[in-house]
Amino acid sequence: MNFKALRALFAPRRVPVPWLQLTWEKTRLMVALAGVAFADLLLFLQSGLQEALYDTAVQIHEHLQADLVLVHPGVNNLIDINYPNQDLAFRRLQQARALPEVQSVAPLYAAYVLWKNPYTARNRPLILFGVDPQKPAFALPEVTDHLEELKHPDTVLFDRKARVEYGPIVEKFNQGVQISTEVNNRRIQVGGLFTLGGSIFSADGLLIASDLNYSRLTQRSLDKISLGLITLKPGADRAHVQAALIHYLPHDVRVITRDDFINLERKYWQNSSPIGYIFALGVVVGFIVGSVIVYQILYSDVSIHLPEYATLKAIGYTNGYLLRVVFQEASILSVLGYIPGFFLSLVVYQLVNQAARLPVVMTLDRAVLVLGLTFLMCFGAGALAVRKLKEADPADIFS
Repeated sequence: MNFKALRALFAPRRVPVPWLQLTWEKTRLMVALAGVAFADLLLFLQSGLQEALYDTAVQIHEHLQADLVLVHPGVNNLIDINYPNQDLAFRRLQQARALPEVQSVAPLYAAYVLWKNPYTARNRPLILFGVDPQKPAFALPEVTDHLEELKHPDTVLFDRKARVEYGPIVEKFNQGVQISTEVNNRRIQVGGLFTLGGSIFSADGLLIASDLNYSRLTQRSLDKISLGLITLKPGADRAHVQAALIHYLPHDVRVITRDDFINLERKYWQNSSPIGYIFALGVVVGFIVGSVIVYQILYSDVSIHLPEYATLKAIGYTNGYLLRVVFQEASILSVLGYIPGFFLSLVVYQLVNQAARLPVVMTLDRAVLVLGLTFLMCFGAGALAVRKLKEADPADIFS
């Protein structure tokens, strides 16, 4: 006879004390899970919106066709390049072209202009980019496909991702309607569409025109450029060319890589504007809200079951076991509260994408980060709640 098998069959099974305590009062458990889910939703929303805003701030930079970028020393973000006092002399770009490692150079012009909604006659600012049709500054097939249209007088390309306040331009254009309106009180035609998307920090809409049309619409000279875009020959050492240009060009121009230009924009909004602090504060608030809710639930649970904890102590269970019970309850709340918070965040992300046209997407890094914060939140609340266990004295219960 196999006595080990019989003993295993009739041996008392471990009682899931943490789960039983949490599920003893279903209403309180639901409140706790709703609190954790709400805190997770705040964490997901704040971090997701922050990252989406930063992504939109640099998406124009990411589509620039350049290895190196010439910028004014005072430029810290895309908004700065729209102002005349941050322009560069066109000859700086010509000087950079003299290096043998440089394959081509292209100017980029940028300025704020007033777009008149052709259906409401309301003016709204957007950014107009001027490009040389022979050397398009953007690595966008839709732009290169419309270079001939850009050469026509008073013709622009319109961004598909512009907000609806500019009018139903995309829908009407796709229906074959000729779009005619005014930019800076000058009559223009929409000759094509492109897909890029502006930034909530800079503008809700973008236009692209030839350099000559840009000059007509803004009354600015083409001798002053907003950015100088440099493309290197295959195999050229980018760091070496950058160092050579820094040494060769005067100090009224800064030579940076395109990646540096992207990081410059992102760091500005993260560190030099209130935006980064506001979203960081939102994450902290969500963390605190969840911690308080979980603490109240665990503390109440420990207080209500204090006699039971004292009984367990009296029959030989150690404080370590009781602490593990509370922390296991915190783990259960973390996982069960995270699941609805995660899926609710996906719904909210979709609503934000549709309403605000912000590219808020769930990423694996963010999902793991919020899960880790949820465990930290619940374990921190559990660590505060277990202090009540010191009052579970068997002598008081059985005296």
